[in-house]
Amino acid sequence: MDHNTHCGATPRRAQGTVAVMGMALVVAAAQGLAQTPPVTAQQQAAAQQAFAQGLPVAELAPNAPDTYAVKRGDTLWGIAGLYLRRPWRWPALWGMNRQDIANPHLIFPGQTLYLDKQGGYARLGTRPGASANASTEPPTVRVSPRTRSDSLTDTALPTLKSHLIESFLVEPVVVDEQTLLQAPRIVATIEDRVLMSTGDRAYARGDAANPLRTDYGEPRYYRVFRNAVPLKDPASGEILGYEAQYLGKAELLRGESVEESPDGEGGMAFDYVPATLDITAAREEIRAGDRLLPAPARTFVSYVPHAPQMEVDARVVSIYGGAAFANAAQNQVIAINRGEQEGLQTGHVLNLMTKGDRIKDTTDDARAMIKLPSESNGMAMVFRTFERVSYALILDVRTPVRVGDRLVNPH
Repeated sequence: MDHNTHCGATPRRAQGTVAVMGMALVVAAAQGLAQTPPVTAQQQAAAQQAFAQGLPVAELAPNAPDTYAVKRGDTLWGIAGLYLRRPWRWPALWGMNRQDIANPHLIFPGQTLYLDKQGGYARLGTRPGASANASTEPPTVRVSPRTRSDSLTDTALPTLKSHLIESFLVEPVVVDEQTLLQAPRIVATIEDRVLMSTGDRAYARGDAANPLRTDYGEPRYYRVFRNAVPLKDPASGEILGYEAQYLGKAELLRGESVEESPDGEGGMAFDYVPATLDITAAREEIRAGDRLLPAPARTFVSYVPHAPQMEVDARVVSIYGGAAFANAAQNQVIAINRGEQEGLQTGHVLNLMTKGDRIKDTTDDARAMIKLPSESNGMAMVFRTFERVSYALILDVRTPVRVGDRLVNPH
């Protein structure tokens, strides 16, 4: 975690001047902004259009508040739903007044949002009446000279409740079959234990062409996986990738090596020594044969909820958590058969549709089979993408979600 020095007042970030005692706050602001995800060109275009005239009042939620004090625990998705009939139009909500909300990721607890409705249009700002007299001169934020150390990115509002998706940001991994087969594997443990858990020491070896090393620039932290389960497209049956079962984390302490020792006959013997690792976390028991993949760098996870610009017609591939789950409910994670290759991005909001059951017409003597129409069933947001597969969190749902259900553009 990085620590940026800033003053004790609640941070308010606008593009402009901030009056400070010394240079510490300026440095902190620059570092904090540098770590936030970039705003896409599409989001900028939507914001520019909304800023030109505001958002039609008809787009607002019926009970959109005139003022709202941002609280800890709030999310961008929750605030978007508070103000808009269609929460995925969040870029337009942010774009109501780009003078005040210059970056959608930098909304903090303690800020007050003000809704200004004039001439049938609405704008949102962090100052009363900001939309009516939008000034090119940004406000000055006065702070006391008292300082403390904190990370600005840790206080910015997340898009979703972080505890619902945080583990999924590193746990599921979709790879091709060869990637996992060629990944370093655990070969033994101390005291010949069959199963390992947190705190145990393990030994591993990599591919002959790519052994585990502790050289500068080489990975030191790994995730442990097992059983690459094929993810099949429900429509075509094609294998889109392999989802590896996450088991835990490990830290590499010593790399693979070769030791030289006398062979007792006047010559020298060469013994291979596997790499040494410590199991630092275990969701399930780990054993010999399990595979190691480098842990990804920790990133600031926040993104703008928005509707895809391209046409999407996706299917639910699986419900994350294993075969024990036949249906998914609100706040569960699903894998879908569209990914980066098809243009899906984190933050894309999709409409869940029922599959449409085939049933017998019990009112007909012939008991003919009929197929019920596909109906809107709720919303899901993409939060992690791979080449041909993405993971999405079910935001709300009316009936259980099943493999094969469709996801389409929201309306």
